[in-house]
Amino acid sequence: MNLKNWRNPLISGTVILTLTGLLSRLIGFFYRIFLSNVFGAEGMGIYQLISPVLALTFALTVSGIQTAISKYVAAETATRDYKSSFRTLWAGFLLAMALSAVCAACIYLRADYIAAAFLLERRTAPLLRIIALSIPMATVHSCINGYFYGIRKTAVPAISQLAEQLCRVGSVFLIYRICLRHHLTPAISFAAVGLVIGEGASMIVSTVAILSRAHSVFPSGSIRPCYAAEAALPAYRRIAAQLLRLAVPLSANRLVLNLLQSVEAVYIPNRLMAYGLNSADALGVYGVLTGMSLPLILFPSALTNSISVLLLPVVSEADASGNDRAVRRAILTSIRCCLLLGAACSAMFLLFGRAAGRLLFHSELAGSFILTLSFICPFMYVASTLNSVLNGLGKTAQTFLFSVASLLLRLLFVFIAIPVYGIRGYLWGLLASQMLQTALCTISALRISRRAGDFA
Repeated sequence: MNLKNWRNPLISGTVILTLTGLLSRLIGFFYRIFLSNVFGAEGMGIYQLISPVLALTFALTVSGIQTAISKYVAAETATRDYKSSFRTLWAGFLLAMALSAVCAACIYLRADYIAAAFLLERRTAPLLRIIALSIPMATVHSCINGYFYGIRKTAVPAISQLAEQLCRVGSVFLIYRICLRHHLTPAISFAAVGLVIGEGASMIVSTVAILSRAHSVFPSGSIRPCYAAEAALPAYRRIAAQLLRLAVPLSANRLVLNLLQSVEAVYIPNRLMAYGLNSADALGVYGVLTGMSLPLILFPSALTNSISVLLLPVVSEADASGNDRAVRRAILTSIRCCLLLGAACSAMFLLFGRAAGRLLFHSELAGSFILTLSFICPFMYVASTLNSVLNGLGKTAQTFLFSVASLLLRLLFVFIAIPVYGIRGYLWGLLASQMLQTALCTISALRISRRAGDFA
């Protein structure tokens, strides 16, 4: 790859996001080790239970709007219509902030009800009130990041992501040290406080970046007409309607997937109690699985995620230009490389998984889970990469249905297998669902590859 290739915003942006993603995942991985050692398995289980609420609020408030902002800003920036691109950002921001304000208020005011009726664990209520404060902050930086993705300046989202991770981890570690100095017992709610601080840092970085961008694009004093609603109310109505047409189906798809994942996450401890465990033990097992073992298994997927980021635009471009040979090569190479990486990771976890559980998390149970989950690696890596290829080929409806089928199979194991076989029933469900999704993605991709080979 010559220097001109590296200057391409698509390639340089992908490299920046890849390196940042790897660094952020590394920081997050050691952060989870720290949390598990400080708060224990039960504390991790309680903390992990708030994740579904965050995922659902993100899907409902800003996920689709961020993508819509990115798409329309990219089109407007190509014509150097910077005023319209800022209006698109402002319209999307107002829509997302209205939704996030409602969600944050509902979570804060109804935290006890959500904890008892939805999460089935009353001890999550204080954590929900804390994380409610982070929702508007996350909305701000998500909208701004959508703008910068649209103009292909990925350094800003990358820096805001790193700022979020560093401030979250640093603040929790500082609070922990203060507690030790004053002989206080650290509570898991400190992790939720760290999450809010991290989102605040990311919001500040993004806000400074967008203000700097505005002053570099517009002459002094001429920016206000771009975001003043009274300047062009009909234009804002048109832009908002345009954004919603794209954002609503995207948000609906993500909401369905996150809802299914939330039901799964919430009912694992509940079904473990049906198996015979008490509440503390059920949350402990759930915390070990989702807060210790799964993050280690998922860590190598940072590489496949980077491959996916690279593949999607490459496959999209090849498909748009009618280059069937390139599409076929991308599909077959993805399958071969991910199978090889997955096999290597499976062998590594089989050999060192039990020792890793003891060394990193001081937990024999974590080591046992890592050993069992090692078989999932080849299927998981192939499925995630082929998902990106299929999305690049415009098969988004297919990938959505494949994900739904996989989640429904997992839920079947949660409700039927866990009460009979305990957590082993869920681990079997994870493997079966991943095999199903991989099979569906592979069959679909190979059919496309075969057709591409016929036309090549």
